[in-house]
Amino acid sequence: KDDRSRFWGLYKRVAEEHDDDFLERYNGDMDIVLIFSGLFSAVSTSFIVAMESNLSPDPDDTTHALLAQLVQIGLGNFTAAGSTPVSPASTWSPTIANIRIQCIAYASLSFSLLAAFGAVLGKQW
Repeated sequence: KDDRSRFWGLYKRVAEEHDDDFLERYNGDMDIVLIFSGLFSAVSTSFIVAMESNLSPDPDDTTHALLAQLVQIGLGNFTAAGSTPVSPASTWSPTIANIRIQCIAYASLSFSLLAAFGAVLGKQW
């Protein structure tokens, strides 16, 4: 019985050393993942905010069309002005390239936040 207790005592000491090394190494790795994903998410979010204006019509186009219609009415040219207000925004649609770029940007932000979430769960575990 004495040999068994020495074996398990030695096993416990070696296992604790191995576990401590393992936890220290991967805890540092998770810190790096958290920092990188946080910075990447911040940069990605700023690009998404900057590109958001490409997904909606330019309000200046509507203003210019309505002003041109008012000028035509002011000049007495009712036929050129038309009977209904001009709405260039109704014919506007974003380009396929802008939609694809936005989808990729949102996907990269989602994966970055998922990586940060996984690293936080790993650190708490």
